[in-house]
Amino acid sequence: MTDLHDLPEGFGDLAPFVPLWSLAGSDARKRRRIASTEHERQAFYAAAAPRLADALAHLDRLPLGDLAGADRNLMNLVLSLAHVSLAVEKQGSNEARHAVNHAFFTITRSTEDYPA
Repeated sequence: MTDLHDLPEGFGDLAPFVPLWSLAGSDARKRRRIASTEHERQAFYAAAAPRLADALAHLDRLPLGDLAGADRNLMNLVLSLAHVSLAVEKQGSNEARHAVNHAFFTITRSTEDYPA
């Protein structure tokens, strides 16, 4: 049985970020980003961004519709990284100002909602 906090072999360094950032659904990831602190976003980004190529290489070997357990956790981390990277790379300490309006909309469908 796969633990909800597991990651595929070789990605254990990202395990501390699973509880906070491995979230299903674009809206959940967006809400986590706007609820997080600048420090939480920067720490996650600093750990996950250098691992992105390895994570994508691992995930590209698997059928998207069959991702489960540790592989699904890794995919959710990668998708959260996409949300966080804008805040870290472009908005920086201004993220809170930009996030104010995000609280007023909900992402109801995204590309992940469509089967591969």
